[in-house]
Amino acid sequence: MDPLDTIKEQVGSNPVVLYMKGSPAIPQCGFSATAVQILKLCGIKDYVSVNVLADNGIRQSIKEFSDWPTIPQLYVNGEFIGGCDIMREMYENGELQQMLTDAGLVSGQS
Repeated sequence: MDPLDTIKEQVGSNPVVLYMKGSPAIPQCGFSATAVQILKLCGIKDYVSVNVLADNGIRQSIKEFSDWPTIPQLYVNGEFIGGCDIMREMYENGELQQMLTDAGLVSGQS
């Protein structure tokens, strides 16, 4: 399958997808570690993470798909939210928590 088709399928069929370096248990960069922590603080426990280091096709194509040059990248209900800095800013002003709550994705207390 073409990497862009794989990305479309992943983003389209999962409520929360985080494209990152490494895994939530073992992030391979500080920005990815921060993104994982922000999702945890928001109460998101179940989400799909995609390790872009494991597939260079995905790593390059996700940047084209989103027209965003960096990793990590967060998608919620098929919509590109942003990278680490945008996630942090949205978390700090409460927007991210509200968006996740409105989408019915928060699975409990953080």
